[in-house]
Amino acid sequence: MPLVYQQNINASTKLGVWHIAEAEDFFLRRVPLQNNITHPHKRLQHLAGRILLQELFDDFPLELIKIADTKKPFLPNDAFHFSISHCDDYAAAIVSRQNRVGVDIEIPQQKIERIQHKFLTAAEMDILSILDIDKSQKLTLAWSIKETVFKWYGFGKIDFKEHMQINECSYADNQFMARCSFMKNTPLHLKVQGFFFNGNCLTWLAT
Repeated sequence: MPLVYQQNINASTKLGVWHIAEAEDFFLRRVPLQNNITHPHKRLQHLAGRILLQELFDDFPLELIKIADTKKPFLPNDAFHFSISHCDDYAAAIVSRQNRVGVDIEIPQQKIERIQHKFLTAAEMDILSILDIDKSQKLTLAWSIKETVFKWYGFGKIDFKEHMQINECSYADNQFMARCSFMKNTPLHLKVQGFFFNGNCLTWLAT
């Protein structure tokens, strides 16, 4: 069972990553396919995300999941707050009984350089420039940080450059931490954490 990473963020919040190596039947024996997904690999990603939710909390009520207009999955009674992300053969999920959460998993790719002007300011690029990793990793890290904040917020209509700003970012021993400002409504200060593993960039937020 390829649950390749699990962490207890705090007493009520857990994070996990699943490496998708199974056939669809493996997942369907344990979790339902709730959406009409036609692409075979996207179905696997969907099912792996759902199985992760119950790996993290075995009483997670999968059958109650709804999809908001923003495409964010949620539970109507907020018994759990959760976020799911997929990338290639990996699925990541974070679940909390108390905290709003966000998670993102990405593969660093050079093509992200073509859109960096859409989600990063010059000041943010200066902050990232001191990190001892290559440019595609820096940009993917920045995108993943903002994607995690976007999922944490959950209501859509966010400008990645205007409403989310990275104020500080540190990197050591393959792990990173970013202090961010979220300025959609009342300004908020958030801390996003993560690390690189198996060629992926994983970021999360729980607050």
